[in-house]
Amino acid sequence: MSTTATLPQVIPGPAKDPAIARSLGRRRSHANTIVKCLCILATVIGLLLLASILATLLWRGAAGLSASVFTQVTKPPGSNGGLLNPIVGTIIQTVLGTMIGTPIGLLVGTYLAEYGRDSALSNAVRFVSDVLLSAPSILIGLFIYELLVQPFGGFSGFAGCVALAVIVIPIVVRTTEDMLRLIPAGLREAAIGLGAPKWKVIVMICYRAALDGIATGVLLAVARIAGETAPLLFTSLGNLNWSISLARPMASLPVTIYQYAGSAFDDWVQLAWVAALLITLGVLAINIVARVALRRKA
Repeated sequence: MSTTATLPQVIPGPAKDPAIARSLGRRRSHANTIVKCLCILATVIGLLLLASILATLLWRGAAGLSASVFTQVTKPPGSNGGLLNPIVGTIIQTVLGTMIGTPIGLLVGTYLAEYGRDSALSNAVRFVSDVLLSAPSILIGLFIYELLVQPFGGFSGFAGCVALAVIVIPIVVRTTEDMLRLIPAGLREAAIGLGAPKWKVIVMICYRAALDGIATGVLLAVARIAGETAPLLFTSLGNLNWSISLARPMASLPVTIYQYAGSAFDDWVQLAWVAALLITLGVLAINIVARVALRRKA
């Protein structure tokens, strides 16, 4: 009994037809070149825009830098005033807002990544966090105004800190959850296999592995709240006099820029440019110091 082996049908393709292979190669090369050029063009445009912003800030802001900027409080036009109270107010509100919002965001992100996963409560919390992340900051300012300003009869630095903390929370929640989800399950299983409880696995293993990403999220939050104006207009309002009391209105650089930039007085406009430069340099310095510290620790 003879059997005939059925040979598989050969389908013409690039491996069998050199002409098709050359045509596909040219098409892919052209597509790759076009996409690569578009990416380079987008990068150059982004860098040029960033460089133009920095150059403008340096050109307009550096001209107004002097000792009085850091030693004098804001004064009426023509009085050689400075930015001491807005600088101190910005530091206080940014630091306290970050200190309030970061632990809350870190714990919520940890719950979403390690405990809740895809439960109904986690999905609800994740949805609310995403809504807050994309919500206009002026709405957060109005919310804190109704919660802490109007019931207590006045604007305060504490209300400004809480408004900034609400902005920080969803940013830290999102970055913490994403970074913890990227950690390989093998790290957790190895620690659990050695008898470590889950909380210690999260603190000693997961947090250390995700430290760079979590720190990046905190820095992004700091960079955002350092330049926020709208929520502070409804909460801490601003103060032309020296005040570091959290129970009274408190000055800040973003609000000072908002008030001075449209002024008819040249010295106030110059101080607005100086304030914008100080915010930019401050955020840049914080990022550089944090990156260097994390790199050395690693």
